[in-house]
Amino acid sequence: MPTTTQLELRLASRMSRLGTETAFEVLNRARALEKQGKEIIHLEIGEPDFDTPANVIQAGVDALHKGWTHYGPAAGLPDLRQTIAEYVSRTRKVPVSSDEVVVVPGGKPIIFFTILALIDEGDEVIYPNPGFPIYESMINYVGGRAVAIPLREERDFSVDVKELASLISDRTKLIILNSPHNPTGGVLTKKDVLAIAEAIGDRNIMVLSDEIYSRLIYEGEDFSIMSVPGFKERTILLDGFSKTYAMTGWRMGYGVMRPGLALHIARLMTNSNSCTASFTQVAGIEALRGDQSSVDKMSAEFKRRRDVFVAGLNKIKGFSCRLPKGAFYAFPNITKTGWPSKKLADALLEQAGVACLSGTAFGAYGEGYLRFSVANSLENLNKALAKIEGWVGKNLR
Repeated sequence: MPTTTQLELRLASRMSRLGTETAFEVLNRARALEKQGKEIIHLEIGEPDFDTPANVIQAGVDALHKGWTHYGPAAGLPDLRQTIAEYVSRTRKVPVSSDEVVVVPGGKPIIFFTILALIDEGDEVIYPNPGFPIYESMINYVGGRAVAIPLREERDFSVDVKELASLISDRTKLIILNSPHNPTGGVLTKKDVLAIAEAIGDRNIMVLSDEIYSRLIYEGEDFSIMSVPGFKERTILLDGFSKTYAMTGWRMGYGVMRPGLALHIARLMTNSNSCTASFTQVAGIEALRGDQSSVDKMSAEFKRRRDVFVAGLNKIKGFSCRLPKGAFYAFPNITKTGWPSKKLADALLEQAGVACLSGTAFGAYGEGYLRFSVANSLENLNKALAKIEGWVGKNLR
């Protein structure tokens, strides 16, 4: 009788270069603790705690009943692409046509596809550190060279343009910008963006501008490098619906780029996902064209929570936190606790019942920091502050 042989799993070597997003790992650990009966306050995951606006849900339901349940074009439904083009033209003050828009299932595919399409082995990509971990993961995955531009607290986590200029080389093919920024909540001002554009000059370097939090700004205003003369054709704008409209589970984002690149990104969609779900795209049209009051209310509530939570953190021994100007995160400095970031984040989860992320989940320059999401109720945020303060009182002398 034949025997079953356990054969070795032979993975491609590139899989060893692929990173992860720690937020989901911590979320799983937190849920495991909850199953053991422990109370956990979730401040780890970057997801609005609001429901998708009712008009958007209704549009999605209507689309299902009307038969929007079949394949659509790889680049997205024409009506949604046109709606996005009009929205970006209005908000970024540059003319955009629908053939420059590619709709994808979430924001990450634009990061994934851009790097797959542009970066060969040995090409250099400058990216923010601390920063969204998928940037570095994907650069390494394709064999590119990840060149970190440190975001430092003393500069309010903005880009040091002189340092950026010094990192640009003949092998630089892509620069990644993110504003408002995850995890720090930093925002690039118009002056910052213009200075970055000047540092790049007329070099043939593409810019991936991740503006997924562009509608969640509390001080200042969003200004895209796409709006700088001469940079539209060198910019890939990443935006989407998850954060702005509390549509994380709907999986829908988009990229705006020159038509020639859009064709290649759409081919990657064909080879990976075929298309984004049609009924979600119909809901996306309503999100952009319909009532925007829910966005304003959510932003105002995040600002209120930010103010309360940051003030509370600054009262805790060993913690100091700048006031983030955008997104929905707090990124406190914890160096005075004497604890490494990962060890402190683990202790707060397991002993205090507060789930947060180590700054090192966002790169080496995140050491000395923690990231908390304020996308939770004010009641739970205050409860988390009390738990953290209680734990610090018992464990830090």
